[in-house]
This record gives sequence, C-alpha cells and structure tokens, in this order.
Amino acid sequence: MTQEKLDGVIVATALPYAEDPAAPAGLRVDLDRYAEHCRWLIDNGCRGVGPNGSLGEYSSLTDEERRAVARTAIEAVGDDGIVVVGVHGVGAHQARAWAEKAAEDGAHGVLCLPPTMYRANTSEVIDHFEQVAAAGLPVMAYNNPIDTKVDLTPDVVAEIAAIDNIVAVKEFSGDVRRILEIRERAPEITVVAGADDLVLEALLMGATGWFAGFPNVFPAESVRLYELALAGRLTEARELYEPLVAAFRWDSRTEFVQAIKHGMDLVGRYGGPCRPPRGPLAGGQLAALDADMKRAVSYLAEQPVGA
Repeated sequence: MTQEKLDGVIVATALPYAEDPAAPAGLRVDLDRYAEHCRWLIDNGCRGVGPNGSLGEYSSLTDEERRAVARTAIEAVGDDGIVVVGVHGVGAHQARAWAEKAAEDGAHGVLCLPPTMYRANTSEVIDHFEQVAAAGLPVMAYNNPIDTKVDLTPDVVAEIAAIDNIVAVKEFSGDVRRILEIRERAPEITVVAGADDLVLEALLMGATGWFAGFPNVFPAESVRLYELALAGRLTEARELYEPLVAAFRWDSRTEFVQAIKHGMDLVGRYGGPCRPPRGPLAGGQLAALDADMKRAVSYLAEQPVGA
C-alpha cells in the first residue's frame, strides 16, 4: 500500500482556452498557458495541482484533451510538487481506465468521485473505489453529495479507507462536524477540506489537506492561511480568512468555475471563458463577485510584504 497522504494545498486548476473555430465550442485548450499556470501555483508555495477536476471542466473535454491536460500538468510541475489527476467517470471501468492512464503518465495520485451519473448504493460505491485503487496510485475519494447525490458518510468513508491505496477523502458535504467523525472512524485516512469557505473550520477540526479553488487567484495567501491554521495561530488565521471568505463562498456555488476564472482575470491572471454548458455570469452575479473580490484584494494590498 502506498504511503503518500495527498495532503497540503493542492489546487484544482482552472483551464484556459484560446479561440479556435475548429475546436469544440470554438475554444481550444491552451496547454502552454495552462503549463505556465501550474508552474506559477507551485512557485507560489502550493504543494500540488489537480487537473481534470470539475473546476478544470473535465466533462467538457474530449478524451484526447483530458489526457493532454494531465500530461501537461505533470510535465510542468516536475519534481517540485505533486499532481493529483481527476479520474471521475460514469462507472468504475471508465474511472479505472483514467487512473491507469494517470499512472502511466507519472501522476502522484488521483481524485475520484463515486459514479457520476448514477445514484450508487454503498456496495457499488465500494466496488467503484476498489477498481480505481487497483490501478496502483494513491486515491483521494471525493465526497460531493450535492452534485453526485451519493453521500460518502463517515461510515462509508471508514469502509473505503480499508481499501489498499485509498489514502484521503476530500470532504465537500458542507458539514464540518464530519471532520472529527471521519478521524474517529478512519484515523488512518487524510481528511482534505473540499470547500474554500469552510477551509479554516475544517483545518481547525483536524483536516490536513485543502483541495482548493480560489488559490488559482490567491495562491501565496492561501498557503499562508493553511500554514497558520495548522500551526494553531487562530487569531492570525482569522484576520486573513475573514476578508477572503466572501470571495471563497463562490467556490460553493453553481457558477464556481466562472467565478474563479473571473477572479483570476481581476488579479491579472488569465481566466478566460468556459466551454458550454457553462455560460458567462449574469450582470448581477458579476457585480456581487466584483464586490467580494474588491474586499479581498484591498485587504491583501494593505498587508506588508511577506505577511
């Protein structure tokens, strides 16, 4: 069994596109720009990157694009961080095939949802993760009952944790009470905060990882928040978290991909458009997001260098 914990700040990377009439929806995956973004996240202190997650619009990619994105991240990060590839699939055979490709390409681990279009029962969920784990890479199970309608409760997590190579769980239920319960029932598994707007609470309750969205916008500051929380420096962590959390709440909304890409644009990073079915943010949403981002950016601009 692998010993890799898949902890630390791992960024679910947003994916840039370039206009190209010949590409799906007129948008070609910009692999050069994506490689630069992955490198920038590592250079700003993040432990790793996570290509082909929901934020990376994996479901809007062709199979060829999806593998090229993973390979690009692996090459860009090199030996300076870890790459945890999203291998989500409708069934175990698809997810396992993506996990096997990730292993061939040199990934350090995989992130995996339960079956994505079927409300699987517990035995089916266990089989799904057994199949993915058999590919040989460390696996982070992803609990997102909002989107999958399958809830990996602490009892189910304890069963999944008994599978060789299942080393972590990304918790996105929104119930921070589960952190301690998972630690009690499956003490060997790494608990990873999955929602940006609950990250401080999760870390204070014993999570040791953060699979994150808004570090695409604020990587160095997010790493600082993570380090303060793990060090138990609550006053400093709260001072940093509170001006950011309004922006972070967009990570838990339906339009989180558009919001994070727009946030990147606002701070001088290229976010750009999304492929369908995701459309642009409405005017009222943009105004609200801009206000939340302004508060975060204004606070960070007032901080001394290195704070």
